[in-house]
Amino acid sequence: MDILKQLADTFLDWKAMGEVIPKMFAVGLPNTLVLAIISGIIGTALGMLLALMGISRNAAARWVARVYTDILRGLPPVLTILVIGFGFGPIVREFTGSTSPYPMAVAALSLMSGAYIGEIFRSGIQSVDKGQLEASRALGFGYGASMRLVVVPQGIRRVLPALVNQFIALIKESSLVFLLGLLASEREIFQIGKDAAATTGNLSPYVAAAVFYLVLTIPLTHFVNWIDARLRTGRPEKKEPDDAAAVVGKGAQA
Repeated sequence: MDILKQLADTFLDWKAMGEVIPKMFAVGLPNTLVLAIISGIIGTALGMLLALMGISRNAAARWVARVYTDILRGLPPVLTILVIGFGFGPIVREFTGSTSPYPMAVAALSLMSGAYIGEIFRSGIQSVDKGQLEASRALGFGYGASMRLVVVPQGIRRVLPALVNQFIALIKESSLVFLLGLLASEREIFQIGKDAAATTGNLSPYVAAAVFYLVLTIPLTHFVNWIDARLRTGRPEKKEPDDAAAVVGKGAQA
């Protein structure tokens, strides 16, 4: 019983949770969502560019996309955030005059997600049957128009579950930007929990942060499963009434 009480005091101190949850709602949750959404949008645009470069007929473009993707996917996220935040941060601050590391956090997350999303798009586009491109070219479309109007939309549709999974990963990776020392008004869920845990000497604020992340990610995980099932099975077809059943029904009404 003493062990259970000790664990409860360490992880389930309701007073410590109650003190930190309002700040997580007011500051941490909005900042986490802003980091994930903005980085996801920029990363998606960058990823599409990398995917098109990766399948380009231009060897230089393919080489640039390959090198970028290999480096950003090969580095640990924490190392990428530190290199971009502390390596390029002073240069950016010198030109902009801003002391906030928030833009560098967005840049680091965007560059990382762009590498992964680029590979997702590339695999989706290359999974489309080559006959689709040949058929559109036979109808008089140029290569660019065929890719833009026929091949790319089909490829994107096939990788929608993977894209949502990448957004879930972005939400979790946003917890690493605390390394850049965000201002009090810019701190995300994990940083607020970390600060509260350091102040109280209790781990319950970490548990509160974990609950916030689970509330964000679990519904998205089920949404991914729903999209995946929908793409594999398609929309259920409406069953037409059987002719014999229709005749019987009319007879019963008469």
